[in-house]
Amino acid sequence: MRATKGLPATLTILGLALAGMAGALIDREPANAAGQRDDFPAWAYLWAPDFPLPPADDLPRHVPDSSASFTIRQEQDLFFSPDWHPADHPPMPEVVAHGVPPGVRACGACHRAEGTGGPESASLAGLPAEYIVQQVADFKSGLRKFSVPEGTFKLMIETARAVSDDDVRAAANYFSALEPKPIIKVVESDAAPRTEIARFFFIVDPRGGSEPLGRRIVEVPADLEQFELRDSRSQFIAYVPKGSVARGEALVKGDGENGVTPCRACHAPDLKGGGPIPRIAGRSPSYVVRQLYDMKSGARAGAASAIMRPIAEKLSTDDMIAVASYLATLEP
Repeated sequence: MRATKGLPATLTILGLALAGMAGALIDREPANAAGQRDDFPAWAYLWAPDFPLPPADDLPRHVPDSSASFTIRQEQDLFFSPDWHPADHPPMPEVVAHGVPPGVRACGACHRAEGTGGPESASLAGLPAEYIVQQVADFKSGLRKFSVPEGTFKLMIETARAVSDDDVRAAANYFSALEPKPIIKVVESDAAPRTEIARFFFIVDPRGGSEPLGRRIVEVPADLEQFELRDSRSQFIAYVPKGSVARGEALVKGDGENGVTPCRACHAPDLKGGGPIPRIAGRSPSYVVRQLYDMKSGARAGAASAIMRPIAEKLSTDDMIAVASYLATLEP
């Protein structure tokens, strides 16, 4: 994929750190667990490793409302979590701030210092500690995989296999104690800004223009440089098909035509979870679609996913788009 003029130098941050990971997922649709290719949401599993990026530099960078500064070279380091707003959270455990070289990357490098994540990674803030611990265990055992083998997903599995139980517990307790932030604006539309795939997420093409949205969600950073600098306060805009939010609300409440179990039956009336059940309100819609599809395909096969699979199997990809769109409009 060619470089685009006008892209900020900060696109080097995570992209170059992941450049050694092979495989491209742009125009092809990998088979699901049943060997089928129908209805696969390729737009939710972005991975374009051939996207050319400029070299790093050592100039200090800044984000709004922070006195901190970090260089692009620091931002490229997956054993470093930039802490732009240290007053917003308790001290990070070492595994969150720096990881444990050589095999355990810093949790905050991908999930951000305050666990807010983004379209490409899970939001961990406020999730039950026991849920986080179990998910890492499922990654380590092979019970939790992804419907594609490439991309940043591979990095999570490698890290889970290398991390110690004590470090998992420390990270889980830290993220669980954080307050989730509302960071997603949902826009229903027939079109989205013209985009390019920068490694593992959509970016707005600086040349401008628009493109048909079709049957997909296009989730982009509101401020690309702020997102690439891994600021936990980064905001995102999710373009979803018209009518998705109302249709998703009906499905979530069990009023849809396919008789899906109401989400509140397990995830609590406010959909913020509790006990070992995760919050689903206010999460990235791209992420939610991936999880539903991974459960439907059997890629996620842990105990909790086994309960979810019969529900996910009733959902078409259009249903998943609707559910994810509605959930993203809710307060996390």
